[in-house]
Amino acid sequence: MFESIGRRVAHRPRTTIAVWLVLTVLGFGLAVLGVHGENLFDRLSTGEPAVPGSDSEKAAEALSGEADEGETITLLVEGLDPATEGVPDVMDTVHEDLVLIDGVDSVIDAYILPDGLDNPAAESLLADDGKGFVVEVALEPGLDAETEAEAEADVEERLDAVAGDLQDVAPGATGLVGSNSLITEAITGQVEQDLRTGEAVALPVALLIMVFVFGGFLAASMPLIGAIASIGSGLGVLLGLSYWLEIDASVVNVVTLLALGLSIDYGLLIVSRYREELHRILDGDGEESVLVGSRRRRRGDPVVRAALERTMATAGRTVAFSAVTVGISIAGLMVFTPDILRAIGAAGLAVIVVAVATAMTLVPALLALSGRRLARPGLLGKIPGVRRVVGRTADVVSDEGVFSRLASWVQRRPWPVMVGAVVLLGVLALPVLGLQMRNTTIELLPADAPQRQFVETVDAQYAPSPDLFVVTDAGEEATNGWATDVSQVDGVDVVTPAETSEDGSTSVLRVYLDTDDPGGPEAVQAVEDIRALDAPFDAWVSGQAASQVDFVSALTDRVWWAVGIVVAATLILLFLMTGSVVIPVKALLTNALSLAASLGVLVFVFQEGHLSGLLGFTSVGGIETYVVALVIAFAFGLAMDYEVFLLSRVKELHDQGASNDDAVRLGLQRSGRIITSAAAIIIAVFAGFIAGDLLVIKEVGFALAVAVFIDATIVRLLLVPATMTILGKANWWAPKPLRAVYEKLSITH
Repeated sequence: MFESIGRRVAHRPRTTIAVWLVLTVLGFGLAVLGVHGENLFDRLSTGEPAVPGSDSEKAAEALSGEADEGETITLLVEGLDPATEGVPDVMDTVHEDLVLIDGVDSVIDAYILPDGLDNPAAESLLADDGKGFVVEVALEPGLDAETEAEAEADVEERLDAVAGDLQDVAPGATGLVGSNSLITEAITGQVEQDLRTGEAVALPVALLIMVFVFGGFLAASMPLIGAIASIGSGLGVLLGLSYWLEIDASVVNVVTLLALGLSIDYGLLIVSRYREELHRILDGDGEESVLVGSRRRRRGDPVVRAALERTMATAGRTVAFSAVTVGISIAGLMVFTPDILRAIGAAGLAVIVVAVATAMTLVPALLALSGRRLARPGLLGKIPGVRRVVGRTADVVSDEGVFSRLASWVQRRPWPVMVGAVVLLGVLALPVLGLQMRNTTIELLPADAPQRQFVETVDAQYAPSPDLFVVTDAGEEATNGWATDVSQVDGVDVVTPAETSEDGSTSVLRVYLDTDDPGGPEAVQAVEDIRALDAPFDAWVSGQAASQVDFVSALTDRVWWAVGIVVAATLILLFLMTGSVVIPVKALLTNALSLAASLGVLVFVFQEGHLSGLLGFTSVGGIETYVVALVIAFAFGLAMDYEVFLLSRVKELHDQGASNDDAVRLGLQRSGRIITSAAAIIIAVFAGFIAGDLLVIKEVGFALAVAVFIDATIVRLLLVPATMTILGKANWWAPKPLRAVYEKLSITH
């Protein structure tokens, strides 16, 4: 099967490249430029991750159902005394302009009230510190999307001009406009900006690393071209998925990051193996020397065709197998009920398909056109001083080198190495014992983001937002009677009187907690205590802490289904690849240790706030709820990626008659360069996203970069060779009935 792919691509390389060029341009055109009228970023959503059918979701639905109002746009004016002479006159003109805008339902500020600032109702419209005021503009309810968007734009434009209007009477006055739409726009805009930042950092660094890996620009450019095609086509796929699923803003960067990393990984493996096979044929004898005798360099060159077919039969098989294992890991996210995890799972699977398709077709097509040129030293190999370095980093022929020497060193002392690696991973994992999960919204933006400053200023100077909402299906009197019980819950500071809907079907209590951390342990405990009260009617609790409780509960409810599916699939696939039941179990255990260590470092840095200054973030006291599930799925998949890279070479050598220790040593030598190079590149990719400003993307990028570093060094270069050396022949053991199954169903070259 894989040989035939290589044969067909070698026969029609230009057609293959043309198809991918069209798909890439189409993907970028539709998803980024929005040539059809709406781009991908216009279709993204944002907000606290919700769990369908949960207690907090029911409360949120009841609250939104009662909201019979249009969008509200608010202007914060700061840096002046509201009683300053001349300010009321300016604001009268502003009020007149605003009410004339089509779609505006009402305009409220302290100056239009009877008696103006002296009216008691003006208190909520004036800043607590006496240095500002707000203007609230409500749009008419029920406007169609186009009319509402036009009205919002006109209102925002007029409000933006207010600070300038006030300069003559109040020099230094500033204005900041905010609304739900602007907050969403700020987050999705930050996603788009961070995506560009990440790619601007990752792609040049990846190219530089691959230039040294391959010793020249021609070979180095091929995985990168595949990655660009994967990004373009993948964004187009995400646009299509957005018409089927609600896609959160953070999903785009996360899956784009995955597509970029995997595309380069797979392209690197294909190009490296092609160079190895090309050298083997050109330096061989017998039948292979007959091929060399044909010096044709056109697409029908038998040397190129043979090298490409052998490459696809070996590395192509490894890429496909790796993609399946990564896909299964990410598919585990679709078992959970939260929509955001389902969306990441579906989108992740889609971009994995695109990444493996470019590696299996586009990159081989580029190799076919390059012909025998990749067997010659690249430009760097001709530069004095650089030649020696490139001669080592780009060597694909030698069976002796730094990785074989490292393996030999490990094999002479396997027990100390294994124990030391396990202890080190255990120490790194310790902080995960204090893991706290958070559902944040505006805190995702950097501290200096205007919309975050808007929300925090409103909360501090005007009406602080309730920490919790308690929604009941009872009337005002019954709800107020039960509110006494709510007010006596530990951690509850104030419970406002019930507000009942027009039809009397629901009532709402606003609950303020005695804590500065609305998502902390005290808030979580208050949610659980309120829900434990014996209410005489149905009651639901929403708010940050409530959504956290429900999200964690949703993870707990389905986690063993996800783990069971991934573990079973991994055991089966690795068994079919190796014929062993020991190696799959060992792989699961080592990957679990690697994951725990990665999560421990994530908690140490982002929850506890270490390195916050260096990485440019403010800790929210926990890790985003869905980031934990996402990092586990993605990091496990990437760990399996490198496991497959290593095991495929070890198994290949073992099948050729090498002893267990020789297979491990030579397998590490032949795959170690690819694993460490791929790891370095993918770390650079993830580091590019750490350079962005969105907190959730920083967390994901950092956690996965750490996971890859730990796996490619401590695990793959030390722990795996040590354990395989200790196990010896037992590595390849399987019960007799399973050996018979392997003989029939094995996945071999």
